[in-house]
Amino acid sequence: MHEKMVDDILMTMIPILETPLGRLYQQDCLAVLAALEPESVDLAFADPPFNLGKQYSSDINDSLAQQDYLSWCKSWLDGMIRVLKPGGSLFLWNLPKWNLLLGAFLAERLTLRHWIAVDIKYSLPISGRLYPSHYSLLYFVKGSRPLIFHPDRLPVPCCRRCGGELRDYGGYKNKMNPKGVNLSDVWTDIPPVRHAKYKKRDANALSLKLLDRIVSMASDPESLVLDPFGGSGTTFVAAELTGRRWVGCELDCSAILQRFDSLDADRLHLSQIRTRKNVLFTEQDLQRRKKAGNPLSSHYRLSNDSEICTCNKEADNQNDLFTSS
Repeated sequence: MHEKMVDDILMTMIPILETPLGRLYQQDCLAVLAALEPESVDLAFADPPFNLGKQYSSDINDSLAQQDYLSWCKSWLDGMIRVLKPGGSLFLWNLPKWNLLLGAFLAERLTLRHWIAVDIKYSLPISGRLYPSHYSLLYFVKGSRPLIFHPDRLPVPCCRRCGGELRDYGGYKNKMNPKGVNLSDVWTDIPPVRHAKYKKRDANALSLKLLDRIVSMASDPESLVLDPFGGSGTTFVAAELTGRRWVGCELDCSAILQRFDSLDADRLHLSQIRTRKNVLFTEQDLQRRKKAGNPLSSHYRLSNDSEICTCNKEADNQNDLFTSS
């Protein structure tokens, strides 16, 4: 885009929403990307329309010919790459069908870190095909390695009734990190957003848990987070509530404006999400164990040692010998 054209955009582009941390524009993503400073963004996330023929409030054409859709995607991906800092991270959320092709395009320009499969079942099975039950989240970095990378750790998966571990770690309990289990590239704990309390528009909304995980992994407080397809504003909410600067756009910002009128529900939801990560056992599971009379093995190292029950140490030692043999 010509320099004069960029200057004109900057002069006419006024945020429809501005907070101490962020700016939201009711503009086309290509215009906003062209107006941003090059190499200024730490984390870029995109959840574009999937070209499934859906009706959006902005009246965009969501039923393009395949080459037209891919060409459009490549144009805004080029814009995202331009504004990404060296070492910055780019995440692309889409159907595997599209991310297979767009991932090849990105791999010529960036370094692939991970193809993350996110297990979410939104729709009914399709006759003659395997049941589509996951979305693709591509994770790329500008350069050889990310400048920021601190993924969340997850609690040990436990029974919802008794709080007992769903996997026996045998004699390795004392070697487990007190902050939880390593995050893998298959995410099975991201819920679809169906409850009216959290669903902010008719189209599918992204889980705050998903965006909190991405924002936590690839940015720090004061980092700049970009989302050129604001949707219901989940990226902006995650950034705002965790002290990140943010910038983004959407053709129809009404759902985002309504959401930012009161962030109390999102703030409470995020606080609940954050009590269930970076811990080896959640407080809920510890309470379930206590109620079921199922003490936690003394071999686990927890962040709070007072939570460890040592009343059955001899039985623990016998069980560990049995399960590790």
